[in-house]
Amino acid sequence: MKKIAALFSSGNGPVNRQALRGGSYSLAMSAVVLAILVVVNIFASALPAAATKYDISSSKLYSITSNTKVVVNALEQDVTIYWIVQSGQEDDVIENLLSKYESLSDHIEVVKKNPDVYPTFAEQYTSETVQNNSLVVECGDKSRYISIQDVYLGEANMYTGTYNTTDFDGEGAITSAIDYVVSEEYPRLYLLEGHGESELPGTFRDQVEKENIEIAALSLQTAGSIPEDADCVMIYAPSSDISEEEAQLLADYVSGGGKLLACAGPTQEQNVLENLYSLLSAYGVEAEDGVVVEGSQDHYSAFYGPALLLPEMNSSDITDSLIDANYIAVMPVALGLQVTGDTSAGTVTELLTTSYLAFSKASGYAMTSYEYEEGDTEGPFALAVSIEDYSGGQIVWFTSSSFLEDSYNALSSGANGDLTMNALASLIGESEAMAIRSKSLNYNYLTISDSVSSLLKVLMIGVFPLAYLGIGIGVIMKRKKVQNEAV
Repeated sequence: MKKIAALFSSGNGPVNRQALRGGSYSLAMSAVVLAILVVVNIFASALPAAATKYDISSSKLYSITSNTKVVVNALEQDVTIYWIVQSGQEDDVIENLLSKYESLSDHIEVVKKNPDVYPTFAEQYTSETVQNNSLVVECGDKSRYISIQDVYLGEANMYTGTYNTTDFDGEGAITSAIDYVVSEEYPRLYLLEGHGESELPGTFRDQVEKENIEIAALSLQTAGSIPEDADCVMIYAPSSDISEEEAQLLADYVSGGGKLLACAGPTQEQNVLENLYSLLSAYGVEAEDGVVVEGSQDHYSAFYGPALLLPEMNSSDITDSLIDANYIAVMPVALGLQVTGDTSAGTVTELLTTSYLAFSKASGYAMTSYEYEEGDTEGPFALAVSIEDYSGGQIVWFTSSSFLEDSYNALSSGANGDLTMNALASLIGESEAMAIRSKSLNYNYLTISDSVSSLLKVLMIGVFPLAYLGIGIGVIMKRKKVQNEAV
């Protein structure tokens, strides 16, 4: 006991008291910091996911577009999104997406429906076999069922018999469903027929229907006029010319404020579509009969030759979203347009253009060479134009009859279809119908050289640990020196 008492009464008393005060202060500060962190965590947990999670994925998998914000922010009716999923089987990406919709508007409510608890719930909306993470969007007495296959897109592998998921289209499917259930009327697109027009490609038709645009056929020969409920008339890949009377009806329709979308280029029979092209000439746009061939290697496909064009995409409301994402349109077997500007009827914007080395082969489909020959016409040319009539009417014209075909659309990574959808949205006045692209699930891997790999190993395994060890030893030595000086 005497030894213990002597220890406490020794000359080290002031040092011990100083150490005790320092320790007490550190303990108190640690407690305060810990309390602050607890409060911050509690506060952060109460915030919506949109305010606490940030999307750093290359495809913006966890973000929503301005198109969706336009639709959601305009809501005046309550919309319920039923999430059909078993407990513990929730998809993280879908959960994050739904939380963003819910945080955007007080009119949106997400309700989970566990099929184990509500086994017959989905039967009132669909007769399909409902899988986990499927959705139902409902407003009043209108609803739309969204299967998990509509959210995660993919393709079947015919060799392995498996289904490979490649894209996430949750935003496109949900936003389209919301727009559908809250709308009372839907835009109507009339497809002109009677001139050997091709069928609208399946992929593009699906895009149009996904945006809740109704499609109907129109024969001017039998109807004699354009229906009053037409939001837009589309001419797709005609193989023969329209009549003068039909051309006049379409011209009057546009000059009266109507909207026309045309995908019309060279024909294999080399039929000259004079009456159809007269719709362009009224605005100082002349069609050069033939097939455009590129002389610039930067403007045609290296795999398919100079007649498969990769045009320059010029800035406009129709093209800007694709320019920003670095997409390139593909224009196969296209007609060249020359914009003279000699018109008082409206303004012309060139959407897609060739290089100055392009020229038009007068022989068209019958060409035997990609070289410039006598009779050919030098470029540059416009391959797509947007025309605004001063009356408010509008024409968007693409000069290839086949660029929307599924094969060419796939070659452009979907840019051809999105470009045309953007044009259609511009014509019908539905900015939210601008294409919401599905998001790729393919990962981009970081590739580094062997030398960089070796350097990183040396830094991570050797340099950094030794540096931290040296810093720690230095701090300890400094503290001991301070203590010794105090004694």
